[in-house]
Amino acid sequence: MTMELWRPFSRSVERWDPFRALSDIQSEMNRLFDTFFGRPVRIGDRVWAPRVDVSETKDELVVSAELPGVNEKEVQVSITGDLLTIKGERNQERETKDENYHRLERFYGRLERNIPLPIPIESGKVKAMYRNGVLEIHLPKAEQVKPKEVKIEVM
Repeated sequence: MTMELWRPFSRSVERWDPFRALSDIQSEMNRLFDTFFGRPVRIGDRVWAPRVDVSETKDELVVSAELPGVNEKEVQVSITGDLLTIKGERNQERETKDENYHRLERFYGRLERNIPLPIPIESGKVKAMYRNGVLEIHLPKAEQVKPKEVKIEVM
């Protein structure tokens, strides 16, 4: 026998983080749901999807999208059939050649979000405004889906 077989293995000591596995599982579940619901998450192309709220009133759908740091001239909104698409780009404020980041959580680069519309809308009357990093899109309902009141006379 040689002495090399009995040499102890050298190992580095790593601090145990009980929540690291949970964080990894949550990230994977988020990625799974994002791809299922049409939110693009591409690491290589650096495409990110903004968060949105979709609400409904009697006459319209309202979509609010968070686009902090995005120039309003970089935002494109389109409707194809029953799908609302928001595209744009957010550029990094400064060059980062010699910097070493300890954490980088904000998204930069191209953005895209596809939102299925639950009801038919009048695409010719859509209005959008962009203020304080929030894009608000007003989508009027088509006449055939608006609730109609029928007055019934009691005899």
